[in-house]
Amino acid sequence: MKNLKINNRFTAELPADSNETNEVRQVSNALFSYVNPTKPSNPKLIHASQEVAESVGISLDEIKSESFLNVFSGKEILPETRPFAMCYAGHQFGNWAGQLGDGRAINLTEVTHNDAFFMLQLKGAGRTPYSRTADGLAVLRSSVREYLCAEAMHHLGVPTTRSLSLMLSGDQVLRDMLYNGNAAYEKGAIVCRVAPSFIRFGSFEMLTARNELQNLKQFVEYNIKYYFPEIKGEPKEQYLQFFKTVADKTREMILHWQRVGFVHGVMNTDNMSIHGITIDYGPYGWLENYDPNWTPNTTDSQYRRYRFGNQPQIAQWNLYQLANALYPLINEAEPLEKILESFMIDFESDYKNMFLSKLGLFISTETDNTLIDGLETVLQLSETDMTIFFRNLSSVQKSDSPEKAIERIQDSFYIPEQISGTILESWQKWFTLYLERLHTEVLSDKERSEKMNTINPKYVLRNYMAQLAIDAADQEDYSLIDELYQLLQKPYDEQPEFQKWFAKRPDWARSKVGCSMLSCSS
Repeated sequence: MKNLKINNRFTAELPADSNETNEVRQVSNALFSYVNPTKPSNPKLIHASQEVAESVGISLDEIKSESFLNVFSGKEILPETRPFAMCYAGHQFGNWAGQLGDGRAINLTEVTHNDAFFMLQLKGAGRTPYSRTADGLAVLRSSVREYLCAEAMHHLGVPTTRSLSLMLSGDQVLRDMLYNGNAAYEKGAIVCRVAPSFIRFGSFEMLTARNELQNLKQFVEYNIKYYFPEIKGEPKEQYLQFFKTVADKTREMILHWQRVGFVHGVMNTDNMSIHGITIDYGPYGWLENYDPNWTPNTTDSQYRRYRFGNQPQIAQWNLYQLANALYPLINEAEPLEKILESFMIDFESDYKNMFLSKLGLFISTETDNTLIDGLETVLQLSETDMTIFFRNLSSVQKSDSPEKAIERIQDSFYIPEQISGTILESWQKWFTLYLERLHTEVLSDKERSEKMNTINPKYVLRNYMAQLAIDAADQEDYSLIDELYQLLQKPYDEQPEFQKWFAKRPDWARSKVGCSMLSCSS
């Protein structure tokens, strides 16, 4: 890979762990530990993104090379590089968890290409000092989900890490998928993830919790220097601006999640990026029926902390933890509190505008909140598919009657016979308001439809779709992975050749493992 321009500034400029053994341990006064990937016995490339490869300086011919296979499976180390695992802490499900770190992720190197900067990271490449009681490996099912989802999110316009490659390791990995005592061996796999960095809120929390304030100062200034160079001024003002920028980027990311119906499932502070990008695709999911209380995570099934409707509030809570971590550098609570308070105020304003754009409404009126609240209520009266509803809503015309409008979106109802009586009346009442509202807009039906279809995707990576690809891959059939990869590159396009994927979750997938809720097992 002759065009890879190595630039290991993270390891060159930040404090390293002095212990270079690979023993699981508490690591202090360091932001990372050097560690080599576990060599896979018989790696095999399943899929690679040519677009991502080209973005970091890897050609199509190089993707097909043995060198690509060896480097991005962890079998070989790139010249002039030293792989490493990051040290960080975090709050998990609202509780302080102490040191966490890259337990199954190993950063291969950092590269520059076309004035952009990237960190290349293997997920599932073996034990690190932060693996605790785990093996640092990943299995095929979780790796397929991560590989496809990151690319799907990017093409939806959601800030995210990217996926470079998906490989089998050739080794078996023991996992208890449902945490019920029935462990079994599964195929091991490795994903290469790409991002500006994998720095998390928990990186700062760790330094403050350990009172490593000089390292904290150095680390914040490192982040400003390389990732937010537009920030200027006195040190304290820079630290505040850093926090505000992270808050703004986080707000934008969450807004996109709510727009497309994505539920992360594990919004711990160690899974929150300073870049405002979606990281760590574990038990995620897209809303099938519109249910703000839904979470895809079995671990969260009792309290539903990370449910769809709570994601903005959790983002703000996580930012509170980041503010606490930065406080020793600022020593003033008020400016941090102002940023935190404005987070939700700004989010609610942005959310309203986003929701109106999903409805094809671009002129503000006094009835907007009533219209939005009314729709969020009526969508929950009977199971209604979020993606199909909003996509088909673009076909509604100003001249329609409420009955005709309902007919246009009826494919989104999971149990059509329930749309009768008071439920039908509620839908008719809402569409009466909506149709009246459409007449206040200047766009024609065609113009409005085209605009809505750039905001409301036709295709998302539903859990059952990913599970079908996983089941086929288990049988060494990788064609469905490629089909979904191609489909999800253009989620807003009609793509008639893929029309079969514009469909509600099938009944068989309602309670099937991997198709409804998932565990954190990798």
